[in-house]
Amino acid sequence: MKRVEAMREQILRGPVVKTLILLAYPLIINQLVQVLYNLTDTFWLGKLGREELAAPGTAWPLVWFFMAMGMGFATAGFAFVSQYVGAGNYEKANRSAGALYSLMMLFAIGVGIFGVVSAPYLLRFMGVSDTIYPYALSYTRVIFAGIPFSFTLFAFNFLLRAIGDTRTPVKINIATVLLNLVLDPFFIFGWGPFPRLGVVGAAVATMLSNSLGSIVGGYLLFTGKVGVHLTLKNLKPDPYFYSRIFRVGLPSSVGTSTTALGFVILTRIIFTIGELYGQAHGIENFQDVAFATYSITNRLTNFMFAFSDGVSMAMGTMVGQAIGAKLYERAKEIAEKAMAINFTILGVGTLLFALFRVQIFSFFINDPAIIAESAKVVKYFSASLPFFGIFSAVNNVFQSSGHTKKSMLLSMFRLWGLRLPLSYGLGVLTRDTTGLWLGMGLSNVLGALVALAWFLRGSWMRAIIEE
Repeated sequence: MKRVEAMREQILRGPVVKTLILLAYPLIINQLVQVLYNLTDTFWLGKLGREELAAPGTAWPLVWFFMAMGMGFATAGFAFVSQYVGAGNYEKANRSAGALYSLMMLFAIGVGIFGVVSAPYLLRFMGVSDTIYPYALSYTRVIFAGIPFSFTLFAFNFLLRAIGDTRTPVKINIATVLLNLVLDPFFIFGWGPFPRLGVVGAAVATMLSNSLGSIVGGYLLFTGKVGVHLTLKNLKPDPYFYSRIFRVGLPSSVGTSTTALGFVILTRIIFTIGELYGQAHGIENFQDVAFATYSITNRLTNFMFAFSDGVSMAMGTMVGQAIGAKLYERAKEIAEKAMAINFTILGVGTLLFALFRVQIFSFFINDPAIIAESAKVVKYFSASLPFFGIFSAVNNVFQSSGHTKKSMLLSMFRLWGLRLPLSYGLGVLTRDTTGLWLGMGLSNVLGALVALAWFLRGSWMRAIIEE
C-alpha cells in the first residue's frame, strides 16, 4: 500500500509532464507489443493470400462489439477505483474492484456462448464476401470461445492502471504477446508437430496466450501481490456497488458498443463501396481489395495510436485521481498537455506513413491493386489522424472522470453522426473508394473540433464518488 500512496502523491503533486511520461511509457510499450502481435498476424496471413489476410479484420469489429459492452462497465470500475484512491479510501477501492471483477466474469461467459452460436448470422449481416466468409467464420468462433479469458485480463489491466501501476500489466501482456508471436507460425503453417490450421491457427494462438495472461493476472489479484487485493468476500454479488457500476457504466457500455456496432456497419460499407467501384470499372472482387487495404491501414494506424493511447490512458489515471482529490484545475492542465503531446506524436507518424507508404504496404502483401488503393488512404484519410489524438484524449477525460454520458454521446456523434453517413454518402455519390476514405477523414477532424469545444466548457470537472 505504501507504493500506491507514493504514486498517488506524485500523481496529485508532482510535475505533470514528467509524471505523465512515467505512467505512459509502460502503457506505450504495452500498446506497441499488442500492435506487433497484430502486425505479425497480418504478415503471416498475408503469405496465405488476400482472403486469409482480411479474415481477422472482418471478425474483430464483431468481437469488439460484444467486448465493448463489458469494457463500458470496466471503465466505470476504473473511474470508481481511481477516484477512491485519489480520495485515500482504499477499502472502498478494493470493494469496487471486487464487484467489477465478478461482474466481468459472469458477463464474459454469456458473451462467449452467444458469439460462438450466432457468428454465421452476424457475419452475413456484415456483408462479408463469399470468398472471405469461411475464413472469417472459423476465426471468429475460436476468438469468441476465448472471450472469458480476454475479459478478465482486461479487468486486471483496468484495475492496476486505476491505482497508478502501469508496469505490472505490461509485463504480463508482453509475455502473452511474445507467446502469441512464437505460436502463430507454428499453428498457421503446421511447423514441426503442430497441425496446419491456417487462419484458425492465428485465433488459437491468441486464445491460448490470453488464457495464460488471465490466469497470471487473477493469481496476482487474489494473492494481494499487487496494489489491489481481491477476496471471496468482495467478489460476492453486492447490489449496492453493482447498481453504481451499472449507473455509471451503462452509458459507457452503450457508447462503446454502439461504436463497435458502427465499425461492423463500416465493414459492410467498405464491402459495398468496393463492389460498386469494381462494377463501375469492370474489376472483379474489388471489395476484397478495398477491405484488405483497410485492414492493413488499421494495423498501421494502431501502431501510431499506441503512443497516443498510452498517453491518453496515463492521463486518465491522473485525471481520475485528481478529480477524486478535488484538484480540478490540475485535472484540466493534465488533459490539455496530453492533447498537445498526442497531436504532435500523430503528426510525425502521419508524415512517416505518407513518405513510406509503398514500402510499408509491400511488406505485408505484394499486391499491386492494394498498393494502388493505399495511395487514396494517404491522400484522403491520413491527414486526419492527429485530430483523432485530440478526440481520443477528450473521450478519455470524460470516461476517467465518470461522466460517461458525455463520452457516449461524443463517440456516437463521431461514428454514427459523421463517419458512417459521410463514408457511405460520399462513396455512393462518387461510386469510388475515394469518397469512403474522405468521409472517414472528415469524421476525425469534425469530431475533434466538437470534442475540444465540449471539453473547454468544463462540465466534466465533478467527482462521482460520495463524500
